[in-house]
Amino acid sequence: MTEKSKTIAYHTLGCKLNFAETSTIARNLEKEGYNKVKFDEAADIYLINTCSVTENADKETRTIVKRALRISPSAKIVVTGCYAQLKPEEIASINGVDLVVGTNDKFNLAKYFEKLPEEKVHGEKAVFYSCDISEVNFFKSSYSLGERTRAFLKVQDGCDYSCTYCTIPLARGKSRSDSIENVVKQANELAEAGVKEIVLTGVNIGDFGIDLESQRGPLQETPLKQNENFFELIQALDKVEGIERFRISSIEPNLLKDEMIDFVSQSKKFMPHFHIPLQSGADEILKGMKRRYLRDTYVSRVEKIKSVMPHACIGVDVIVGFPGETDELFKQTADFLSSLDVSYLHIFTYSERANTEAASMTEKIPMRIRQERNKILRQLSEKKRALFYAEHIGQTRNVLFESEEHDGLLEGFSDNYVKVKVPFDSGLINNIIPIKLVSTSEDFVIGEIKN
Repeated sequence: MTEKSKTIAYHTLGCKLNFAETSTIARNLEKEGYNKVKFDEAADIYLINTCSVTENADKETRTIVKRALRISPSAKIVVTGCYAQLKPEEIASINGVDLVVGTNDKFNLAKYFEKLPEEKVHGEKAVFYSCDISEVNFFKSSYSLGERTRAFLKVQDGCDYSCTYCTIPLARGKSRSDSIENVVKQANELAEAGVKEIVLTGVNIGDFGIDLESQRGPLQETPLKQNENFFELIQALDKVEGIERFRISSIEPNLLKDEMIDFVSQSKKFMPHFHIPLQSGADEILKGMKRRYLRDTYVSRVEKIKSVMPHACIGVDVIVGFPGETDELFKQTADFLSSLDVSYLHIFTYSERANTEAASMTEKIPMRIRQERNKILRQLSEKKRALFYAEHIGQTRNVLFESEEHDGLLEGFSDNYVKVKVPFDSGLINNIIPIKLVSTSEDFVIGEIKN
């Protein structure tokens, strides 16, 4: 590309981990002379970092490509991320896409940009670069910066689990981690940048510290040490000066140990907020999914958290419509969730994913029924969240305020993840303020500054 072709816009689909990686890619490309612009502005390149957890994420990729070309018909469209690794040829065939880059090279995009032709050639199939996922054996540190008050800090990548519905091991490879030393270093960098809250992200962060000594390749960025684990990581981060809050984005119930819960309950920096995947409340379905726990383990984690932190917020991932989920088994899940002292649900409608074990299972659930079950659990989630919020009315909680204004209100989250809004005051942005929770309103709580 010519020297003049240097503006680039980014769009991220999917998880917090993707946001951390997009932010790092953008900083790297800025050093190469590519200037970031907003996605709704004209740009020379549009980079789409994809997800492929659900079928909708695949469809959304196509929508974003069309949107970019409406803004700048002559722009180059580059697609990377999980979907790009899983189905590079499929993406390359999307009208308007010029370049597809898989997992191995998404942090080395500049060298591929240089190979793009001067002029966009409409109707020509994109070039794609992918690799066998078994070749991906390095860890690339990443964190988000500048987009919001909180920063997402990647500490782990990949997964060694073999859940029958999941494509993430196929898209991201084996579990591998940063070192505690480097994570602490990056946390200090974020503190110097003025970040108040860090969310620890990864594919399976409870696996932090797993040793890949025998699998390292020439691109290994950070030496991986033996005998490190997630508990040691959070203990080290708790000592970082300048960061006032840490959150654990999501952790498997079988990897969330009592010692971690007790530590968070006594920490002034780790927030009383846990997001714990469940996926199903029926043991029969959990076995079919090849999850590494059953209902009793999940109950024990919730009870342990609530015994030491009654005010803690607990979020739950659930999948509806997995093959073999009869009406009775779905009722088991709904009843189980109703009985649990949890705060909100993230509900996913099961969709068949190529090259997964579940895709070939019989007893498929009609999509109409999957969607009905999703709606039932969304309604349950709304009730759970409303009840959790109502329990805190009259309390005073510390709230970290975001930067955006919504209808004259400023929004932030309490330590235990209650969404709080107060009249807009720019002086509150990126500050942690004691706020009295006054009343609930839709999906948030109205607060007032405590005098």
